[in-house]
Amino acid sequence: MRTFYKIEKYRVKLFFIGLCFVAAVLFQGCKISYSFNGVSIPVEAKTVSVQYFQNNASLAPPTLSQKFTEALRDKLSTQTRLGLVSRGGDLDYEGSIIGYATAPIAIQSTDQAALNRLTITVNVKYTCVFDEKKNFEQTFSRFYDYPSTQSLAAVEDQLMDEINSQLVQDIFNRSLNDW
Repeated sequence: MRTFYKIEKYRVKLFFIGLCFVAAVLFQGCKISYSFNGVSIPVEAKTVSVQYFQNNASLAPPTLSQKFTEALRDKLSTQTRLGLVSRGGDLDYEGSIIGYATAPIAIQSTDQAALNRLTITVNVKYTCVFDEKKNFEQTFSRFYDYPSTQSLAAVEDQLMDEINSQLVQDIFNRSLNDW
């Protein structure tokens, strides 16, 4: 009886080893992309490039282009495994800032605005050399409200940083999270 169990145990081990071998052969050609932060990057991609985003908005401060471009580069270099290159990356971002406007909102009975809204709009062209279906050109826009008792000049840097952060997250999600 013990010999039967030894033989049966041996057969189960052999079956399991064979099953693992077959699975390894079958899945050898499959490419699986996974991550713990939800990012979906083609396995073949090694580099990313972010071209300088030109400022085509008439009222935008001259520092906006540099701040936005650097925010996007920082996000991609810290949140992905990709190496940052100046041009010709496997994933490429380019575009321009096309809108920068402040407008009153929440008008009070005294005909004065309680809040003002700063809106920044960017046009982004994303290119993935490994999957043309993921390529897109899209406009992204975000805003931030601030009290009308404060001048734009007093809060502009803080607002630009906040809006840039939101825009960069939207672009990141659209290009690498399939949102």
